[in-house]
Amino acid sequence: MKSRLGILVMAAGKGTRMRSELPKVLHPILDVPMLGHLLRSVLGCGAGEAAVLVGAGGERVEEYLRDFPEVRVLWQREQLGTGHAVKVARDWWRDFDTLLVLNGDLPLLRPETLRGLIEKCMCEPAACTLLSFEARNPDGYGRVVRSSSGIRIVEHKDASEAEREVREVNAGCYLFDVASLARVIDRVENHNVQGEYYLPDVISLMQEEGMSVRAVSMPAEEMKGVNTQAELAEASAALRDRIAMGWMERGVMMLDPSSVWIGPDVELSPDVRIAPNVQMWGRTRVGRGSSIGPGCILTDALLGCDVVLTANVIVEASELCDGAKAGPFAYIREGSYLEECSFAGKFVELKRTTVGRNSKVPHLTYLGDARLGKHVNIGAGTITCNYDGRNKHPTTIGDRCFVGSDTMFVAPAEMGDDASTAAGSVITDPIPDGALGVGRARQRNIEGWALRRNQLGRRGG
Repeated sequence: MKSRLGILVMAAGKGTRMRSELPKVLHPILDVPMLGHLLRSVLGCGAGEAAVLVGAGGERVEEYLRDFPEVRVLWQREQLGTGHAVKVARDWWRDFDTLLVLNGDLPLLRPETLRGLIEKCMCEPAACTLLSFEARNPDGYGRVVRSSSGIRIVEHKDASEAEREVREVNAGCYLFDVASLARVIDRVENHNVQGEYYLPDVISLMQEEGMSVRAVSMPAEEMKGVNTQAELAEASAALRDRIAMGWMERGVMMLDPSSVWIGPDVELSPDVRIAPNVQMWGRTRVGRGSSIGPGCILTDALLGCDVVLTANVIVEASELCDGAKAGPFAYIREGSYLEECSFAGKFVELKRTTVGRNSKVPHLTYLGDARLGKHVNIGAGTITCNYDGRNKHPTTIGDRCFVGSDTMFVAPAEMGDDASTAAGSVITDPIPDGALGVGRARQRNIEGWALRRNQLGRRGG
């Protein structure tokens, strides 16, 4: 039984104009490679089987494609043009009825647009449907020239003055009737300056045999390819704006959406408030009523409802429960957990640390591998000395504890419930419930020290 549709994504090119060692299709757009955006649309449109043709830098592309086990990987070992690429993949596409060929650098193509195109073409079949769009600046694109005799693709350098005025350009993507494609693909030649086999030549060959060829205009903002770093930045900004608009339509408030960068896998609830210059990446989740202040960066963060990040807070792979608060300038690193109504304040760094319900770490503190109970107050300058040069060790602080300023816990360390430490203490032993831990040298005053220092200074001079 034949599959009806195959979708071939072309990702074998070198992308030389990117001026980068990274394969073009792996350049990130909002923390996802541009190939990933296209594959999400291809798989999300719910039509056909997909394959990606790799070549230059193919090992790295193939490694990335492990995240898409349903996608077949094909190889073009020599980059001899787009016509050669489709010919190389013939063993894969020959058993389909219809083949859709897409460039791998179309990160803005929406799944609904792709689905609509496929449905339209299935209802109105042709030997080839080429995709076009209206370019604001068509320089460098092949023009789609329509006439009573059919359709021609005229490259910019070969176009007449009148043809250069045409703004409908070739997107480099095609929907083929497989039987028709198979009849002409071997006749594509490489008699050109580059010595390559060009897929657009198939259009002329089909029309010479009387086959039907048509051009379907697609949304320009979705069909623009990415060939340079400048175009990569443009595509990133376009996707940023699209995502921001989508969230605002669902009840998220943004003061300056053009300065807010939200990754495609982020999930936001209604009534979330986002200040300017915020970044959210990975699988970040933010609950209803939370407020994200200016300059915050969230990566794989989980925020409950009514969480407040005041300003310049970094949260990485950590969770803040309902009503928690952090910032400004807090750094909450991987594996940390702030329970309900807890607080991590100014210049606080947490790593693999749990801050209990209603507990406070107000300022100038580092806690690593620590667990704080409920209603704990941590004084400024507190540090857990959790690394002995070889291993990390835990610090456990009970409920209702008060930790004096400049306390150093030499882990493994433990405080019982209702315990306290004196300011400036170095804690090396467990502190029992309700006890005060004091670990500092007794103060000694040296009388006359300033006078003797001045006398020594004059003699030295």
